[in-house]
Amino acid sequence: MASEHMTVEEVKKHTRVYWVIFGCLLALTAVTVGISYIHLPFTFAVILALVVASTKASLVGLYFMHLISEKTAIYLTLLLTAVLFVFLIVIPWMIPFETYRGWIVS
Repeated sequence: MASEHMTVEEVKKHTRVYWVIFGCLLALTAVTVGISYIHLPFTFAVILALVVASTKASLVGLYFMHLISEKTAIYLTLLLTAVLFVFLIVIPWMIPFETYRGWIVS
């Protein structure tokens, strides 16, 4: 891949994408600061702040860390996470309740 050379137009295209993402991150930072000055109910403010932070983190990961072209690896990682999550949720249901009762009484 080191032998591939980008044309000037390709470099300009990628640079423009980075500047647009940078502008989006600045705008979302301004939204975060604006949210902090608005007196919202605590739960709503936390949810809104998490949505903005997740959006900013996604933009950084996808564009600046070049994860947007790694869809297969991301889907496989997500699948593995989901399988392990389900496994950890289902395991306690497989153990009979009597086993737990012995632990609780002791």
